[in-house]
Amino acid sequence: MTSQPDNTTPATPEAEASGAASTVGAARKLQVRRAPKYVPFLIAGALAGVATAAIFTFMFPADEQFAASSVFGLFAVLLVLPGMGLGAVVALVLDRQGRKKSETLVVEQLPDDNGSASAETA
Repeated sequence: MTSQPDNTTPATPEAEASGAASTVGAARKLQVRRAPKYVPFLIAGALAGVATAAIFTFMFPADEQFAASSVFGLFAVLLVLPGMGLGAVVALVLDRQGRKKSETLVVEQLPDDNGSASAETA
């Protein structure tokens, strides 16, 4: 409990309407930037890991003890996660560059035109 009096007034529809009217047309600053989507970078990194596994499999001579498909599977499992990590790092670097090149724009909210909204629904 505080010793200060409560000076707040209850919210009325008229007060809310006048508050909404004051925010319409008010200018706000927004930052606009390009940001990469991370999932395609992760998928590309995983595919790069599988491609590297294929290169490692066929770069060395075959062994009688292990089939080529099992060697490829082992290398694929071992290199997919580092490939995804490399893709994530590339996406983070591009995201950081996008933040540096961001622009600040000033926008204003336009008032709603209730007459045209009811005409569109009819």
